[in-house]
Amino acid sequence: MRICIITTGGTIGSTGHPLSPMPAARFAQAVHDLLGGALAAALPGDRLHVDDGLRFSDDGPGTLDSTDLRPSDWCRIAGRVLDLYDDHDAFVILHGTDTMDYTGAALPLLLNVFDDMGIARAALSKPVILTGAQLPLFRDTDGGLVLNAGSDALANLTGALEAARLRLPEVAVFFDGRLLRGARALKVSTTRFAGFDSPHLGPLATRGIGIHPGAVPPLPGPAAPDRALDAAPARALVRAQLEAVARVIDDQRVAQIAAVPSDHRASDPLMARMVRDALAAGATGLLLEGFGPGNIPAGDGAMASALTQAQVPVMIASRVIGGQVGAFDYAAGAWIGATGAVAAGDMTPVAALAKLMILTAMAPHHGWDRATLSALLARSLAGECAAGDRLTGALWPGQALQAADGPLRLENDHDHGPRLTDGARLLWQAPGPGLLRMQGDRLALIAHDGAVLWSSAPAPGAVAVLTAHPPALRLIDPAGRARPVTALAG
Repeated sequence: MRICIITTGGTIGSTGHPLSPMPAARFAQAVHDLLGGALAAALPGDRLHVDDGLRFSDDGPGTLDSTDLRPSDWCRIAGRVLDLYDDHDAFVILHGTDTMDYTGAALPLLLNVFDDMGIARAALSKPVILTGAQLPLFRDTDGGLVLNAGSDALANLTGALEAARLRLPEVAVFFDGRLLRGARALKVSTTRFAGFDSPHLGPLATRGIGIHPGAVPPLPGPAAPDRALDAAPARALVRAQLEAVARVIDDQRVAQIAAVPSDHRASDPLMARMVRDALAAGATGLLLEGFGPGNIPAGDGAMASALTQAQVPVMIASRVIGGQVGAFDYAAGAWIGATGAVAAGDMTPVAALAKLMILTAMAPHHGWDRATLSALLARSLAGECAAGDRLTGALWPGQALQAADGPLRLENDHDHGPRLTDGARLLWQAPGPGLLRMQGDRLALIAHDGAVLWSSAPAPGAVAVLTAHPPALRLIDPAGRARPVTALAG
């Protein structure tokens, strides 16, 4: 297996007092000289290449502390992966921990191309694993560089390299023995070696005596060979999208505003004033961190007025580490849905910020209007949130799907079975209770005794997606063709 190690800087590749990143070429030489034999023995049969071609500036070492990474640097990292894609089977990116979770959320969006329904037209087909360390890999001494024996860096580096052998086709973060989905990772500690966690999704794999796959299934990867980045046309789609985003992403000014306890009865509540000030200063998007499930003080209507008048995309996330924003069921937040703000679901605020910034930057390239952009912000594109608008397994009694582009809802009632509703209007009722799932090449309603109560026309390899425009549950096949499930169409 051919594995490419790309260094961007960060603590893992830093030396000196105060710590600063080594030039990539010096780091690559140190890995060769001090670790080459050990890595070759630990990874028999693998060929490792430590790349030193990524530079963030022409001055100094060319690498950066991740504190200084800009959104356009996400594009540089993605571009380097594309440059080297044909020559390697996996990529391990060494990155500073301060913003590793932002890069982990950004790269999946930059290395895939999605259509208006959130289906990948060009898809990452090889592992891209970010790792770093709380302490440097090497230490400067009077006799030159030596391995920093007390660091977590070597374990993280070798763990990421071992995890690459799983060939999971997605962006991940490896830290302290766990492989986490990149868009779900969150930095949680500056002092413990367990510096990252994934509050809503278990690990993709864990490391002990060997690498052990986790209970969470990996992303499926390309639906067909012509959609994989191995294919030149698919890679060209990603390259064109990346170039368009890189030109404008540093101009994106997403204001992240956290709800705080304040006097919402004041004539001009603090949070509403902060929103208006951000918009007046040229914010291109708003990310609001609400309490609990996304609740925000209404401010006697001031917040609703400010958000309704906003001409930019607005997302609502939860400030709670394990928080989730859904249908705004509480009276304290029930008014939010009418403003047009997008609920972030179980996305971390880090992932929501990266997604809002990147999708807004790429919208002109794809010709997405505001409604399409809002729907894509709500949909799970690369596993950054739960896929609430599509069947990923089975729809069991008590579960529901919610369209990303409107109020359409498919709920599996305990007593009556699945029903499709548009607000208070019933569009379709199943012939009886059961679970809804893909069975072979068609969607089927299965009774408790295994009997098939209803099934759709065949659609091999399709994904079932609920859409409000038009109101239907649609089967989308690997070629991107969509057909409504007739019985469930509105």
